[in-house]
Amino acid sequence: MRKETDLTKVKMIAHVLLDMPIAQTSFSPAIVSHPFTSTGVTASQNEDDSFSVVDLLNKAEDRAKWREMVSKQIDSAESASQIFFLLNKPYYLTFLKFAAPVLSQEELGQLLAHAWILEECPNQDRNVSKRELLALFRSVPPELLMDEEERATYRSLDDPVTVYRGVTSYNAKNIKALSWTLDRETAEWFAHRFGEEGTVYEAQIPKKHILAFFNGRNESEVVVDPKYLEQIMEAPEPEMELRMT
Repeated sequence: MRKETDLTKVKMIAHVLLDMPIAQTSFSPAIVSHPFTSTGVTASQNEDDSFSVVDLLNKAEDRAKWREMVSKQIDSAESASQIFFLLNKPYYLTFLKFAAPVLSQEELGQLLAHAWILEECPNQDRNVSKRELLALFRSVPPELLMDEEERATYRSLDDPVTVYRGVTSYNAKNIKALSWTLDRETAEWFAHRFGEEGTVYEAQIPKKHILAFFNGRNESEVVVDPKYLEQIMEAPEPEMELRMT
């Protein structure tokens, strides 16, 4: 892992992503898929610093104008972080997959933590496989992924650790994912959001296979290597646990 970020190569990667075609969706032009925009109608900065609306799907001159604006933003960036936050959130991990070899270990740790917390469904990113996600997390020491409070919680964990995961019909087949929680109530919330009658799973995992603890969304989330999850089962209902004690 590099000690310093190669910003020139990071910018080259960003330019490649910028040149990708803008993919339409069933909600276009309101919603599109592209590393640097989530909408087909957006704003572009003019030479006099005013802004005008551009149609990225139907007008080639508008696409060229918008790409030129973003290209200048990439070129003027003074850090990889500035480029990272220009991206459309669903592409954070995609960017890191390609940029990781040219990022410093410290910067990769900071950006990976941001990407994991800010992407809506990082466990199901179509552009980054579970194997690639694990490789990203294992390439960074856990202490570089967490803030001081998170590191303190991480250090205080028992061994093995009891973890929970709530799933709905949307992700019911993705039980052995990287994202679990230390908090049973958080898992319950995920199992029943969107009005679903989902399932809460409980498992044990050796502490050394917990790759990070994040609490940025107050979810007591642990990122685990799912290969080492043990005793996975549907968690007993809390009322049942009370009767048994």
